[in-house]
Amino acid sequence: MNGPRRRWWSGGPGRILTAAISVLALAVTGLGWHSVDQLVSSIERIGNLGLGGDNADGATDILMVGIDSRTDAHGNSLTQDELAMLHAGDDGEGGLNTDTIILIRVPNNGSSATAVSIPRDSYVDIPGLGMGKINSAYGATKITAQQKLLDKGVSPAEAERQSTQAGRQALVKSVAALTGITVDHYAEVGLLGFVLLTDAVGGVDVCLNNAVDEPLSGADFPAGKQKLDGAQALSFVRQRHDLPRGDIDRIVRQQVYMAQLVHQVLSAKVLTSPSRLNELSSAVGRTVVLDENWDVVSFLHQLQDLSGGAVKFETIPVKDLNGWTDNGESVVRVDPAAVHKFVAAAVGGDEETKGDGGIEPSTVSADVYNASGTGGLAAQVAQALAAKGFRTGTVDNWIGGPVQSSRVLAASGGDAKARAVAQALGGLPVMAQAGLPEGAIRVVLASDYSGPGSAKGSATFDFSGTATATPVPPAPPIDAGTNGPKCVN
Repeated sequence: MNGPRRRWWSGGPGRILTAAISVLALAVTGLGWHSVDQLVSSIERIGNLGLGGDNADGATDILMVGIDSRTDAHGNSLTQDELAMLHAGDDGEGGLNTDTIILIRVPNNGSSATAVSIPRDSYVDIPGLGMGKINSAYGATKITAQQKLLDKGVSPAEAERQSTQAGRQALVKSVAALTGITVDHYAEVGLLGFVLLTDAVGGVDVCLNNAVDEPLSGADFPAGKQKLDGAQALSFVRQRHDLPRGDIDRIVRQQVYMAQLVHQVLSAKVLTSPSRLNELSSAVGRTVVLDENWDVVSFLHQLQDLSGGAVKFETIPVKDLNGWTDNGESVVRVDPAAVHKFVAAAVGGDEETKGDGGIEPSTVSADVYNASGTGGLAAQVAQALAAKGFRTGTVDNWIGGPVQSSRVLAASGGDAKARAVAQALGGLPVMAQAGLPEGAIRVVLASDYSGPGSAKGSATFDFSGTATATPVPPAPPIDAGTNGPKCVN
């Protein structure tokens, strides 16, 4: 067994549900189009999440979330037998943390897909709350919003609905700010979904470099190749302790498992088996939540030619796996600017030339505001934009309240001119701001800014982590190929 790494996590074992949501679109392609409508109609739908939804950057960007929940997608409590099968118990905190967060990008031609994993403890700016672990964005926002609503006399049921929506909105915004990618669609799956989808395909093959016996997760497996059922697979991908690289190795397990699950879903044994397809349909209908504006049938048509090998899995770069906050909380420190660059490259774009929609810089004017506390930063960035051919308007200090991460504001997150400015500044996220006039563009620079015009603007980013306080060797990209499961820690 690998050496101990005990300091990483507190609390009970994680609930990693990635595989279930990663194969939603792929699984139902085998149902036959006459069955898809029936399946889609059974999926729980949610609205008003602040999504982009317009695919303006040439791809469909899907936020896939695995949530630690003791209910199904329709809010029904799991049975005691189901909780026992999942080794979940009756945890009052269940459903508050999003322990698996993946942004998957599918080009509009459906030719490929790239899934980018985000470590659950990534320390980011959470809208309305400030800095915190990204997996708390959903739950912490929900709790705060729920209490405010109850204090105003809103009924418990309505407070639950509105606060859950607020939690999802906060997570969407947090991911967009960290990655620089506007989220078009949202998919969420609960704890039970992982097991049901795994069993629906007859179990999934995995391979371990070493035997493991880790009681907190229930992971107890020999070394080598083996087939896991749903409950076993949940233990396999939720193990947090005794891994050489902690959360990074846990993410690698998720990714190789997803890759193999995608491969098995697309295999003839599943696609030609009515019983397997019925199990998949039932599992999806009971455990998956999607945004209401997602035309899933059209999306599935788009993916008909997507092959398993065209699905690639990556992980964002991190600065420090063993970071600490001033309050003594263990976190994973990330550099949003470095993450923007990495994601832009991972999803097939050089941020200096891609994603600008062919915009001519001279037709774009942007206001630049300094929220960083670094004197003269707005003027320096305005000069950098001018050097790239852009026009600038107001250049001043920001008075709109505290800002933890740099961003470009526009009336719409898909504004092509705003995206051109964002890319010119190193891949900043573009965020929609209510009330901002159509065509107006505002650059807001926080203390994290390291693009053109900053003291760090000419720095070369080291995505491997070798120059950080805690070296983090990168994991190689993983694809859903046909050569069997990749052996992992």
